[in-house]
Amino acid sequence: MFFIPSGKTRQGPREDRKNIYKRFRGYELMDKKRAETALRAGEDRAILLGLTMVLCSLMMFFVLCITVVRSYADSVWTEESVCTVLNSSVVSEVNCSYSCGPECWRTSRFPCLHVHVTLNATGRRSMLSLNEESKEVSSECFYVPKCHKDLVATHLMIMNIWERLKSQPHVACFFDRSEQQEGAILAPLYGRAVVFQSLFWPSCMLAGGTAIVLMVKLTQYLSIICEQVGKVSR
Repeated sequence: MFFIPSGKTRQGPREDRKNIYKRFRGYELMDKKRAETALRAGEDRAILLGLTMVLCSLMMFFVLCITVVRSYADSVWTEESVCTVLNSSVVSEVNCSYSCGPECWRTSRFPCLHVHVTLNATGRRSMLSLNEESKEVSSECFYVPKCHKDLVATHLMIMNIWERLKSQPHVACFFDRSEQQEGAILAPLYGRAVVFQSLFWPSCMLAGGTAIVLMVKLTQYLSIICEQVGKVSR
């Protein structure tokens, strides 16, 4: 009796282990490639996020510098002092106009509150205004409200301001030491605190975006060094 050998030869245990190892090795390489691909995608997204934060913060800095910082730098109301309120009274009513629709304007009025103070720093007597806007609109009235048709609400608001000034005979105020502008204002529109708060959050965004980009680049650099060290040790 003759046995015809088959085309397939039976593999030994060592070859079986090699095949199994190759399969697991292939799976490991595939998983490693998938992990590297996902890691690179995450790193790209992190870098994109960091660059977006940096770009947005730079745009915010640009807008703030031409608005808040420029107004603060150009302001002449820089000297702070204490103003003693001499007298405050509503002396007249000022006419104003408000919009009631497209190409429609109506007239209204608001009480003009006069506030006379004495600057403790210079000893001169001046008219007190709320801020730069009120000073530009009217150098006589302490506060110039937005014109609208509700006269009672405007009158009550001015009366509340009047009562507060009566209860505070000494208030902090700002004046122009160069005397280019007469009078004094109660508070500037853009003071140091406003400028600091305006620049604080863009600075935090800029620092956060820069930190994200640097951390990703540092991680990539360290991973390259680890691969080089691993190849050398092998």
